[in-house]
Amino acid sequence: MLRRVLGVPLLVGYGLGVIIGAGIYVLVGPVVAVAGPFAPLSFLLAGVVAALAGLCYAELASRIPEAAGAAAYVKEAFGSDLLSRLIGLAVGIVTLTSTAAVARGSVGYAQAFFAVPMPVIVTALVAACTLAACFGVRESVAIAAGMTMIEVGGLLAVVAAGLPDLPPASGIVSDLPSRLAQFDPAAVIAGAFLSFFAYIGFENLANMAEEAREGERTLPNALLLSLAVSTALYVLVAAVASGPASEGSLPAEHAALLLDIGARSSWFSADAFAAVALVAVSNGVLIEILMLSRLLYGMARRGWLPAWLGTVYARTATPLPATLVAGAAVFGLSISFDTAFLAGTTSAITLVVFTVVSMALWRLKRLQPRRSGFAVPSFVPPLAAALCLGLAMALFLVG
Repeated sequence: MLRRVLGVPLLVGYGLGVIIGAGIYVLVGPVVAVAGPFAPLSFLLAGVVAALAGLCYAELASRIPEAAGAAAYVKEAFGSDLLSRLIGLAVGIVTLTSTAAVARGSVGYAQAFFAVPMPVIVTALVAACTLAACFGVRESVAIAAGMTMIEVGGLLAVVAAGLPDLPPASGIVSDLPSRLAQFDPAAVIAGAFLSFFAYIGFENLANMAEEAREGERTLPNALLLSLAVSTALYVLVAAVASGPASEGSLPAEHAALLLDIGARSSWFSADAFAAVALVAVSNGVLIEILMLSRLLYGMARRGWLPAWLGTVYARTATPLPATLVAGAAVFGLSISFDTAFLAGTTSAITLVVFTVVSMALWRLKRLQPRRSGFAVPSFVPPLAAALCLGLAMALFLVG
């Protein structure tokens, strides 16, 4: 049995580590390029959509506290082993490919400090993160939470460097009419579609349900708090990135944009920021290996995968075989495919999974109404499903 040792602080640290990271580091430049000065509104709108899906996951995690996550929810709602296995497989593929993409993407950051070939960097990173994930979950999540604080600190440094260039409140009010005249709803929505992917990962908190203390209370609180903090930070970063000082000088690359903002202050260190970015990448790999191992463990417990993947190592109370398999799979993909290919397989699959999970909650609420415990309003699941499916279709049409 897994140990229930995670409270709200560690779960929030884990949730922030899953949400914040490659998303904001990668997407802030493209979102500003699309939405311009209204980029903060795009991130806020995307945060609202993510929160609706997050509410669905919060109730499902409190109803069905299993490590199998989405696969277990779909099984409970629709009673279909086939659909449950397909959802579990989809979640596993998304986690695996996104983790491999992040691991492969670490090469550029690492080579700024170490002149070693790509396979060496990827091997060292994945091996270290897999080893950390093999320790007790309290220890590995604490490591991830500590790394998250460094990661958040880097973004706060960018915000601090850019804030002096923002106009005062009086200037914002006086400039409001001209800004409204430039308002382009289509650009804001396009930016929201793009920035939504900076939020992907919050659903992974549900896979820690069997290791959360008082999961029915702590998991929903941690999930929603993680989304709220992430949204606030994203809006702040977008505000300084799209402020007057950045207009007309958007660098071609997202990293250059953040470094350009920091360069406005004499105290900002580009090398230190690159090091923080490397920590963010490492944190993402560690957290995703943790999540993937719990997914494999939960599916094995249900008989959907070989039983030996559901074995828990007594000394650390962690699913050691599942963790080692997760690390090996991430390593294999990381050295076999480039980042663009790996990242390109994740977004649409994730949105389809969100749609099915939201529909699962809608069905459960009709079949098994809750009299106590955490529950969301009845309109939330169908609204979340419609928005996620609409976004997936928009991405398909755009290509």
